[in-house]
Amino acid sequence: MIVAGWPLDYWFAAQGSVFIFIAIVAVFAWVANRRDGPSAAQDLVYTAYKLRLHRKFATYVACLLLFLLILALAERFGLKKTWIGAIFLLATLAMYAVIGIYGRTSDADEYYVAGRSIPAFYNGMAVAADWMSAASFISMAGGLYLQGFAGTPTQPGGLVYVLGWTGGFCLVALLVAPYLRRLELYTIPDYFGVRFGGRWPRIIAALAAVLCSFTYVVAQIYGVGLITSRLTGVQFEIGILLGLGGVLVCSFLGGMRAVTWTQVTQYVVLILAFLIPVSWLAYKQLGNPLAPFVYGQQLQKITELERQLIDSPAELQVIHEYARRAEGFALKLQNVEASLASERKILKDRIRFLNERQADESIIISARRELANLPRDPAIARERWTQAMQDNLERSKPLAGMPEHAKPFAGDPKGNATERQAFEVSRRNFLALMFCLMVGTAGLPHLLTRFYTTRSVAEARTSVAWSLFFIALLYLSAPALAVLVKFEVMSQLVGQNFDSLPGWIAQWAKVDPTLVSVTDINGDHILQFAELNLGADIVMLATPEIGGLPYVVSGLVAAGGLAAALSTADGLLLTIGSALAHDLFPPKDGDPTSAVHRVMLSKFALLLVALVAAYVAAQRPADILYLVSASFSLAGAAFVPAMVLGIFWPRTTRPAAVGGMVTGLGLTVYYMVVNAAPLRVALGLSGSGLWFGIQPVSAGVFGVFAGTVVTLLISLLTRSEPMSPDRLICGTSNHL
Repeated sequence: MIVAGWPLDYWFAAQGSVFIFIAIVAVFAWVANRRDGPSAAQDLVYTAYKLRLHRKFATYVACLLLFLLILALAERFGLKKTWIGAIFLLATLAMYAVIGIYGRTSDADEYYVAGRSIPAFYNGMAVAADWMSAASFISMAGGLYLQGFAGTPTQPGGLVYVLGWTGGFCLVALLVAPYLRRLELYTIPDYFGVRFGGRWPRIIAALAAVLCSFTYVVAQIYGVGLITSRLTGVQFEIGILLGLGGVLVCSFLGGMRAVTWTQVTQYVVLILAFLIPVSWLAYKQLGNPLAPFVYGQQLQKITELERQLIDSPAELQVIHEYARRAEGFALKLQNVEASLASERKILKDRIRFLNERQADESIIISARRELANLPRDPAIARERWTQAMQDNLERSKPLAGMPEHAKPFAGDPKGNATERQAFEVSRRNFLALMFCLMVGTAGLPHLLTRFYTTRSVAEARTSVAWSLFFIALLYLSAPALAVLVKFEVMSQLVGQNFDSLPGWIAQWAKVDPTLVSVTDINGDHILQFAELNLGADIVMLATPEIGGLPYVVSGLVAAGGLAAALSTADGLLLTIGSALAHDLFPPKDGDPTSAVHRVMLSKFALLLVALVAAYVAAQRPADILYLVSASFSLAGAAFVPAMVLGIFWPRTTRPAAVGGMVTGLGLTVYYMVVNAAPLRVALGLSGSGLWFGIQPVSAGVFGVFAGTVVTLLISLLTRSEPMSPDRLICGTSNHL
């Protein structure tokens, strides 16, 4: 159904649902705060404090805009691009470092929860920056570009992230944040220690917090390296270390106090960096900068361009060549040892022939490099050729394996048996991932800890509403950006001669060949859509260059992506450091020196984890979006069942919480690991190993269910211990 130029289902998934979620959270905060009765009159000191904050914030925004204007004028008068990139990098990192140094503290209350003095408006902005990680800023629009509405049977679509990551804040507001804030704790494992007592609930929660936060922070540090290397031209690994320095200065010195104000400044940078390019593209293509409200027109044009590409003879040539290459790899896999030996012999004979003929040295070096890049043994060859065969098979499909952008799910509910099965599996994966993202949002420790920093329970509720509003500014624009970039690529880039392709393709390929690559598959020297391979992480970063914007905007986008990655990495590293130092070895009551020692221990744990995460990120283990999505499954399965039942059901017992957390987290990790392709190849496992066709990234759907069932059953089978009033969070009381 088309309404006002929009496919109704696409509009509702991309925008309508977000408006509904904002309304739910805002109305809930308003009603609950009124029901609590009028709050105590704010003291004059706190009122004056907020006024000072407003003045400082307005001054900062004005200075940032002036800085952008000066750089734009400098570029116009000949300032080199390399200098612009370096200025953006150094200026932003210096600003974050100054805030970190200014906010340094060793006081436990300030280090862990910023003194519980952050107003709801600014805490909402800090939460938004903490939340909108490199996945949101860099990868979400790219995921929408590649996957469209709902993706393929094996890859849930892009709009699931918009639905899951905004809908999760309804769960945070209604089920978690106000109750945790009432306890006036420091960390999420603190809650498990207070609510259930004993050591094990707290220890398991601390270890789970480290696991899901570490997975998350690796993705952020990877994004830091990606952006820093593009801004400065340094190697990827050096870029990681440069960006990591900015993270450590903030979180190491000042803890939550410094991180909060750093994240407020980072939010302004990242939201400007996102909205300026998407508004420019909308104005360029449609004459209206309000991209979220007008891009439906381009959605219809993309649908028509997709039909033309599917029927294009040149595109069909490329697709057939990919299919031929896939068949070649399939033949090699029939006898891997013989195929590997044959290829090695052919290359050695070729090098010998070139040497005898005294061929050009560059040709000989290329042949030697090709020989060196051959797999070392049959096991590696099997893994590499299997992946190459699958990649070529995927790109041998129409639109290089990409689904039609506005199509809700893969397959056809009214088609043959195969098409109906594809439709069911695609829809099932979409709903499973949406569930994991929503529930995982309600369980992420670094997010929930932010609501400990507000002055009161009422401000915690209001803070959630502000958070979702600030997040929605980007999440409503990301689907628009994906559509506008895809239209630009299909209508302007495809069909160009290879010799006249824009320079940004070669520049980004040098940073990481997996981000962008072009190959003249059919030999006609004309770029076809199937010959262009864009990674999800490049779509947003290259948008200014795709749209022809000044390089200052490219620098701003890179700085915005850096701000998004750094802001989330700050919170994650702080959470991991606190879990290792504060939660695994809780401080002794009544010992005034213990709290100071714990803060220092947290700082050193944070430093160690940051270095380990940087090493892992340098190995480029997976794309940003997958790593972040996996952490949501882990957090949802580990924390949410026991936490929510502990809040609302006084009958929940300590053994039940331990059993539920271990079961949920264990099942989720098992499903992810056993379905990892390298492990299945190494163990010789046949088949897909999937349950109901659910992809490993959505393993939390099984973990949450199992954790809830186990927590309920053990609670009914074990004796409930009497709880003191400070442990009874909700129960039969009317604390809501």
